[in-house]
Amino acid sequence: MAKIAVIGAGFSGLSAASYLGAAGHEVHIFEKNSIPGGRARQISTADGYTFDMGPSWYWMPDVFERYFSDFGFKVSDLYKLELLDPSFEVVYKNNEKLSIPENYAALREMFESVEAGSALKLDKFMEEAQYKYEQGMENLVYMPGLSVAEFADMNLIKGALRLQVFSSFSKHVRKYFKDPKLIALMEFPVLFLGAMPQDTPALYSLMNYAGLKLGTWYPQGGFGKVIDSMVKVAKDNNVCFHFDSPVEYISAEGDQVKSLRVRNEEMNFDAVVAAADYQHVENALLPEEFRNYKNTYWDKRTFAPSCLIYYLGVSQEIPELEHHTLFFDEDLFEHSVEIYKDPKWPSKPLFYVCCPSRTDPSVAPKGHENLFLLMPLAPGLEDGDKLREKFFHIIMDRLEKQIGRKIRPYLDHKRSYCVSDFITDYNSYKGNAYGLANTLTQTAVLKPKIRNKKLSNLFYAGQLTVPGPGVPPSLISGKIAAEQVEKELKKKKHEVTV
Repeated sequence: MAKIAVIGAGFSGLSAASYLGAAGHEVHIFEKNSIPGGRARQISTADGYTFDMGPSWYWMPDVFERYFSDFGFKVSDLYKLELLDPSFEVVYKNNEKLSIPENYAALREMFESVEAGSALKLDKFMEEAQYKYEQGMENLVYMPGLSVAEFADMNLIKGALRLQVFSSFSKHVRKYFKDPKLIALMEFPVLFLGAMPQDTPALYSLMNYAGLKLGTWYPQGGFGKVIDSMVKVAKDNNVCFHFDSPVEYISAEGDQVKSLRVRNEEMNFDAVVAAADYQHVENALLPEEFRNYKNTYWDKRTFAPSCLIYYLGVSQEIPELEHHTLFFDEDLFEHSVEIYKDPKWPSKPLFYVCCPSRTDPSVAPKGHENLFLLMPLAPGLEDGDKLREKFFHIIMDRLEKQIGRKIRPYLDHKRSYCVSDFITDYNSYKGNAYGLANTLTQTAVLKPKIRNKKLSNLFYAGQLTVPGPGVPPSLISGKIAAEQVEKELKKKKHEVTV
């Protein structure tokens, strides 16, 4: 049995800690905040609202099932999932909107009503996307990304062209669809993958399959219920939690981490999984000679967006809103340029509205609504109160106009969250919200390595390493890191016995 430290109690940290605890090790998880969850923390207010601070889209339910089944549970044992119908709505210019049905036959009809012939094209698009999803989720995402030799499997090589790793997502979508509304609908998931559609591999059409074919779900009680369930799994496997315990320093000797300093106390460990922000761990906690990457490396990376978020409590019901609404009433390309190519506060922003109280009455007082507004923006921007207030009113003007109802006079709770908060709460590099962009040069073996190159018992997990940004990839990242720890410990044990 080894003594192992995990830094960070977000999805990847909880995942890694649970797998290592289940393997029989003594596992300690250190979290700088007072509660678990990382970006998926919840806020419960005195006036009866419960806000998910970050993730709100529950896609890829099979990944969650696979994770919990590794510990003998079904998701239904732990929390209740609701399949949303419609999955979401998209608002376009001139108050046009599309309601995206959960049922695929209805989705085909909706596509055909927008663009003649597009139902059959959607079938073909989804057939390819399903292949990518199944190959990706079964083979690619569980690879540690340490060597190109991992991809030497002949079936993967034969399927490489079909996976379209080297093709543009934007061009791929336009092969099938011409109508701007359908193009925007198909391109929206990659906005949160961290690159312009033109620079994102067509491989990621698998996200369209995940969202449009597997459905959009909601865990009753919010994403906090998923975190609660992961904490239960960890505690069932004897993981010890340390909250309000930011790691201050990682001491190393030779090729080994020796100890962590927490609250001015040195604690020795046999292995460490750093599931906090990768760049912060390397540049703030590790001596320079033991870092995988210099700061110049991080400066040259393409990061996924940060975002401006508002958590609003409204003292009236808003029946005009669905659970998820995407406002694409301005130009996606222009907003993307202002995130990735010419970083600035957007001139005509796209944004997203979540109203979970339409599905889950428990997250707001009776007769009230819980609103979560999110606007993607470039990481590293200044975000003072005046800017936050300016964009609040830009967003609210458009939201109120679209639904034909005033909201601002009925606000009884309001809080904003932006770049500087991501830095303060998560030590997030430049305040990014989603990790590294999934560009061709930052995919698989080209992502920051999950193992430290100089310290054999230091590993990394989370959205800045494999397999990438998002909740399901973070769950998987924790498992991959735990497997690498196990391999290293077995190797050392073998060396000792020999």
